[in-house]
Amino acid sequence: MASRDQKQAGGGFFSSIAYSLSNIGTAMHKSVNGLLGYEGLEVINPEGGAEDAEEEAQRGRWKQEDRDSYWKMMQKYIGSDVTSMVTLPVIIFEPMTMIQKMAELMEYSHLLDLADECEDPYMQLVYATSWAISVYYAYQRTWKPFNPILGETYEMVNHGGITFISEQVSHHPPMSAAHAENEHFIYDITSKLRTKFLGNSVDAYPVGRTRVTLKRAGVVLELVPPPTKVNNLIFGRMWVDSSGEMIMTNVTTGDKAVLYFQPCGWFGAGRYEVDGYVYNAAEEPKILMTGKWNESMSYQPCDMEGEPLSGTESKEVWRVAALPENDKFQYTHFAHKINSFDTAPRKLLASDSRLRPDRLALEKGDLSKAGAEKSSLEERQRAEKRNREANDHQFTPRWFGLSGEVTTTPWGELEVYEYNGKYNEHRSAIDASEIVPEVSTESIEFNPWQYGNLTTE
Repeated sequence: MASRDQKQAGGGFFSSIAYSLSNIGTAMHKSVNGLLGYEGLEVINPEGGAEDAEEEAQRGRWKQEDRDSYWKMMQKYIGSDVTSMVTLPVIIFEPMTMIQKMAELMEYSHLLDLADECEDPYMQLVYATSWAISVYYAYQRTWKPFNPILGETYEMVNHGGITFISEQVSHHPPMSAAHAENEHFIYDITSKLRTKFLGNSVDAYPVGRTRVTLKRAGVVLELVPPPTKVNNLIFGRMWVDSSGEMIMTNVTTGDKAVLYFQPCGWFGAGRYEVDGYVYNAAEEPKILMTGKWNESMSYQPCDMEGEPLSGTESKEVWRVAALPENDKFQYTHFAHKINSFDTAPRKLLASDSRLRPDRLALEKGDLSKAGAEKSSLEERQRAEKRNREANDHQFTPRWFGLSGEVTTTPWGELEVYEYNGKYNEHRSAIDASEIVPEVSTESIEFNPWQYGNLTTE
């Protein structure tokens, strides 16, 4: 197993990251320089073929003239963080925002329910880590989500007894916070994605803090995910790969799970594969975990050398759910559920992502209207910022606040936002009221600015 080999070699988180990034280049690639005249750009074929680089280069979603103009616009950003760029064409977007995408981690939330119900501390980590891996199937979509407007929110109910709220808490740098809760667990995340644009690819580093509290078990888990690379942005068939270590730590007991995401190698070797161990606080392996992040995960008790215990069998703990056929945006059934109003609560906040006119237009296939609405929202956001600065006001999120805690991640420090509890009060008051009028969601105008809560500095 790769994880076991690294452990024996004295590798750790940072060494495995370096190993991963150096070996991601082992995916078979061929320069398109001379094929299309774009020096330095490469087409990387995940299946490892070398003879079809030119064919791959022509399989991008762009027309030739689109590629020309896009490349002229983007080449000046090579080596830069492009997370907050707002000038990207709507053709590369999916009808979902980043704070909606955060909710996709809730699809297999029953795994956290099982972790909370479980008495075995090592199986708690098996369930919780499988939950963290389960979202990667959805993360391999190659469309870009919309950047949320400052103050934009997303609410979700009617799924596993969960109440979910996310909010865009900062515009520069772009930061989001989310809170989810049911009878078994509490989930909190502060997310600040950092990227590095490389021309025909982009590296994405998840500068964030994810914390899960299991209520019955009384333990706190923290997650550090691996980085992700999006290949063939302009030329070739776009595809996504994640490589490196995922670490889930039980901060209450010191136990942890360390799983290694294999980089895609020659002829697709190793692509999607994940393996690793659940360790006790003394760093002794207790459970072996293997699988593929786009398919399933299994576990098996192991000995002190990391070998499966005799007389035991590998048991499946998670498998990706059935998928829609030929879906335009490669959505899962749950992704469609996130976008629908079936998961919206009564009296939906006007700042909710579902109501964005650019997202709605793109969902209906009207790219022209989607582009115009996107530009309008971005200009309105810039105008709001000018007005706020002119009046010496400071934006304050409605549902989250700075905790004062700064956490260190492998890719930089992060100011942590914490849930303030006010959304529970807001939702409880509405749910308890019998006079809340039924309002058609189509009649609600998207408006994140009314929840700015501007205060004088």
